Amino acid sequence: MSLRDSLEPIFNKLPAVASPEGHVHFKNKLMWTLGILVLYFALANVPLFGLSADSIDLFESYRAFFAGASGSLMLLGIGPIVTASIVLQLLVGSNVINLDLSDPSDQAFFQGSQKALVLVMTVLEALPQIFGGFILPDAGLAATLGVDVGVITFIIFIQICIGGVLILFMDEIVSKWGIGSGVGLFIVAGVSQQIVTGLFNWTSDSSGLPTGFFPKWIYIIQNVEAEFLFSGDGIMFMLITGGILALVSTVIIFLLVVYVESTRIEIPLAHSAVRGARGKFPVKLIYASVLPMILVRALQANIQMMGLLLSSRGINFLGEFNGSTPINGVMYYLAPINSPYDWIPSLVRESFTSMGAPVPAVWQIGLHVFVDAVFLIVGGIIFALFWIETTGMGAKPTARKIFNSGMQIPGFRRNVGSIEKVMIRYIPKVTIIGGAFIGFLTLVASLLGTLGGAGGTGLLLAVSIVYRLYEDIASEQMMEMHPMIRSFFGQD
Repeated sequence: MSLRDSLEPIFNKLPAVASPEGHVHFKNKLMWTLGILVLYFALANVPLFGLSADSIDLFESYRAFFAGASGSLMLLGIGPIVTASIVLQLLVGSNVINLDLSDPSDQAFFQGSQKALVLVMTVLEALPQIFGGFILPDAGLAATLGVDVGVITFIIFIQICIGGVLILFMDEIVSKWGIGSGVGLFIVAGVSQQIVTGLFNWTSDSSGLPTGFFPKWIYIIQNVEAEFLFSGDGIMFMLITGGILALVSTVIIFLLVVYVESTRIEIPLAHSAVRGARGKFPVKLIYASVLPMILVRALQANIQMMGLLLSSRGINFLGEFNGSTPINGVMYYLAPINSPYDWIPSLVRESFTSMGAPVPAVWQIGLHVFVDAVFLIVGGIIFALFWIETTGMGAKPTARKIFNSGMQIPGFRRNVGSIEKVMIRYIPKVTIIGGAFIGFLTLVASLLGTLGGAGGTGLLLAVSIVYRLYEDIASEQMMEMHPMIRSFFGQD
C-alpha cells in the first residue's frame, strides 16, 4: 500500500464544511460572507485568557497580511494556512509529490493534504513561541487560581489552536458558501482597520503626536510654527512624521493596482453549437492575483521566526534581535522593508539609535533593499507559477474548462489540444510578467510606507482583493440574472 493510499482515508475523515448541493443564491452568499466577516472581527477582539502583558508578538510587522490580532484568538491569523500552502506548493512544484492538479482525485488529495498540514502548522507555529518565551503566561493569574504556571500555558496553547482551527473553517465557509475567499476577506478586514485607524486615531505615539493623519495635522497646525515647516528639516518632518508621504503613497498604490487589475489580454471565444454566440476569455496582467505576495512574505516571516528563536537561546550566528527586529547578521538582510525608516540612512540611524543598536553602514542598507527586491520579484514569479497550477488556472485546466462549456477559439479546431496551445502562448508568459511586476510594485509600496502602518504589501493585497471581490460580486449578480452563464463557470 502506497503512502497516498494510507493517508487518503485519514484526509477523508477530517472535518469539513459541506459543499452546497445546488446553486447558492447571491443574497445568501452575501449573508454568509458578511456573517463570517463579523465573526472574524468578534474573534479578533477576544483576548487570550491567561496571556501576560509582557508577551512579545513575533509577527508584529506581518500583521497586515497575516490577518491576525496580537493577544487574541486570532493570534496566528492566516499564517498556518499560508505556510501549509507554501510547503505543499514547493513539494508539488519540485515533483517530490507527484500530483496532476487537473485531475479531480489528485486535486481532492491536495486539498486534504493542505487541511491536515494547516492543523500541523497551527501547532508548529504556536509551540516555538511558547517554548521560546515569547508567549508568556500571567503568573499573577496562576497564583490567584492556585494552579501551576504550566497549566495557564497549556490553556493559552489550546486557545491558540482553537483560533487556528476556527479561521481554517471560516475560510472554507466563505470559499464554498460565500463570495471570494476567506483568506482575502480577512486580509482586507485587517488592512482596512489599520488604514481607518491611521486616518482618525487620536492616541499619541512615541513622538507625542497623535497617531492618525487628520488629528496629527490638526495638532501640527495648532502647535508647530510655519517657519519651521517650510525649512529643510520641516519638509522632511511633514513628509515622514506628518504622514504626507504615506498618504500620497497610499493613493498612488490604490490607483496603480486598480489600473493594473483592469489590464488584460482578451482571447476571443465562439460557441460551437449556437451561431453568433461569442465571448472573450480575459488573461489579466496580474493573472495569479497578488496572493503569491502573501506566500513570499510568509516565507520571510518563517525565516525571521527561526532566527529569532535561535537568538532567544543565545545562538546569534544568524543575527541578533531587539524585540522582534533584527539588527545585524543574515536576518537583517532577509527582513522585509516596511517603511522609509528601513532604508533612508538618516531615518535608519534614528531607529537604530533609539534601540541602542549599532547603525548599519549605507552599503548594508543598500544590500538589505536589494535582497528584499530579489525576494519579492523572483519569489513573485515562482509562487505565481505555482499558484496557477495548484488552483486550476494553468493552461491545461483552463482549456478543459473552455471546451466543456461548449466554447471554442475561432479559426481553430474544436478540441482541447487546440485551445491548450493558444493558452500556453499567453498564460505562462503573462503569469511571469505579472508576478515580477506585482513584486516590483510591492517593493515600491514598502519603500514609501502607507497610512496606519499597514505596509506596502498589506495595502497592495487589500486593494487587489477588494477589486477582485467587486468583480466576483458583479459576476455573481450576472449569473443570478442569466442562469445559463453558470454553465461556463462549471456551476449547476
